Amino acid sequence: MNRWLKLACLLVYLLALGKLAGLRLPDVLAPLPFVALAIVLAHVAELAIFFRHVRLYRGPLASSIVLTLLFGLLHWKPLADAQAREEERA
Repeated sequence: MNRWLKLACLLVYLLALGKLAGLRLPDVLAPLPFVALAIVLAHVAELAIFFRHVRLYRGPLASSIVLTLLFGLLHWKPLADAQAREEERA
């Protein structure tokens, strides 16, 4: 499920970029760049609020920040859940 939601996020971003680049999309998709911007702004807020979970990523912090900006809780929530499970075992 998480994978499908991440693909949906990427699709929104790609279609929004295409629309901004002049790609002819159906009129129903006209507000897509604004939707993509709203999603990214929500993810910026998530990054600020849940940075302690973003830092749990095993790779570079910059990668975790980019992934959080792209996917928001789809990235940091599994990290937080894994840490909570580890703390329960300890």
